Amino acid sequence: MKFLDQLAEITKKNNSLLCVGLDPDLEKIPAHLHSEKEPVFAFNRSIIDATHDLVCAYKIQVAFYSAFAKEQELAETIIYIHEHYPQVPVILDAKRNDISNTAALYVKESFDRYKADAVTVNPFMGSDSLQPFLEQKDKGIIILCRTSNAGAKDLQDLNIVDGKPLYWHIANKAVHLWNRNGNVLLVISATYPEELAEVRAMAPNMIFLVPGVGAQGADIEATVRNGINSHGAGMIINSGRKIIYASKEKDFAAEARKAAEQTRDQINQFR
Repeated sequence: MKFLDQLAEITKKNNSLLCVGLDPDLEKIPAHLHSEKEPVFAFNRSIIDATHDLVCAYKIQVAFYSAFAKEQELAETIIYIHEHYPQVPVILDAKRNDISNTAALYVKESFDRYKADAVTVNPFMGSDSLQPFLEQKDKGIIILCRTSNAGAKDLQDLNIVDGKPLYWHIANKAVHLWNRNGNVLLVISATYPEELAEVRAMAPNMIFLVPGVGAQGADIEATVRNGINSHGAGMIINSGRKIIYASKEKDFAAEARKAAEQTRDQINQFR
């Protein structure tokens, strides 16, 4: 099944625009899990079992695994989701890209090695570097556009042509040039609600991956009202730390579920 079709089905089934970020920090996961042979996978498995009926996707940030040589547990996490909750898609947050022959290897990493359903990519090197990703018609290709960090303004707000900032040009190319196979999404941060509304006006039918809700403090009402499409959807709203670290005790999975349900319901208030 194509990623966007899978996303549409689970969004409707779970009545959810919430994406839970599975970004486990070994220093923050509950202490009792450290005795497990694979503590990261054990942590993820419990969070997934507790929240799978509340989400539209899971997002996995590669750095939390590769920094600690936990790539095997990353792969096992995705396999677990596919085997037990196959209706829920998995986004690999890797922000990959390079010259085209190297980008083709990143494609293999994302979709052959890790079996992700979608991947985040950096458009800085231009169209030819994106092409190996864009050719994966059944996969979601999520292009960085307006990111959540404070320093995003350093480059993304630079006026490039006709007084339009760089993020505007990225969105414009995504809509009119890169989305030929209908598999492009954009990263648009909840921490910049005005820009979120601006890009939504440019791309009324495109799906946005929206970071910034939760630990980064973005306002949920402003996020939804500025980013929602005409069908009451069109967003994958990610929250990680606020949900997965709702408790550091043995009740961590139950508390994660409570936090996820609360966040999903808050989002749905404004759809």
